[in-house]
Amino acid sequence: MIDLYTSPTPNGYKVSITLEELGIPYAVHAIDLSTGAQKEPWFLAINPNGRIPAIVDKGNGDFAVFESGAIMLYLAEKAGALIPGDEKGRSRVIQWLMFQMGGLGPMMGQANVFTRYFPETIQPAIDRYRRESRRLLEVLDRRLADNEYLAGDYSIADIANFAWARIHEWPGVPILGLDHLERWMEAIAARPAVQRGLAAPPRPEDSDALVEKARKMLA
Repeated sequence: MIDLYTSPTPNGYKVSITLEELGIPYAVHAIDLSTGAQKEPWFLAINPNGRIPAIVDKGNGDFAVFESGAIMLYLAEKAGALIPGDEKGRSRVIQWLMFQMGGLGPMMGQANVFTRYFPETIQPAIDRYRRESRRLLEVLDRRLADNEYLAGDYSIADIANFAWARIHEWPGVPILGLDHLERWMEAIAARPAVQRGLAAPPRPEDSDALVEKARKMLA
């Protein structure tokens, strides 16, 4: 059994989708980020960085894992699925996973902050992060022009990038003309395990309340 500490965010969805795809039993422990629960001592004992998601593998001596990409790798390797066993295949999956971890996630995250949550409008920052997010989505689109999935078969690389690409409208990043990306997102969104994973963390409140909570956190 896996204890999953999470919230309804792209990084949180990455792990709940992975658990659903792998068929690993898990229990959801909802973390309300607006209360600062992720900074409390009990949670810092699980994740010293004070961020979601994090897991505790009850079947492996209460082993804690933090950082969403590291959790996905741990679960995939534990189950022997969603990542190839051969050296090159494994490397391809990790490359595209790191693309999301180091590029798409941070850039879209900043686009979200400056577009939706920051208390003042700083247009150069909004424009910069929207442009870079669009550029990274174009990288995915070019890759998907000749590939059904990012790294061969469907893998944790697809889950990770999908969880962020699917929210492109929230920070105002258009995907007009990225037909291969749209095809890929639609195919992944139709997967039953993905739908269950997206429903696993408690749903956010209405958008206005969500924005207000985020602004208080920034303050």
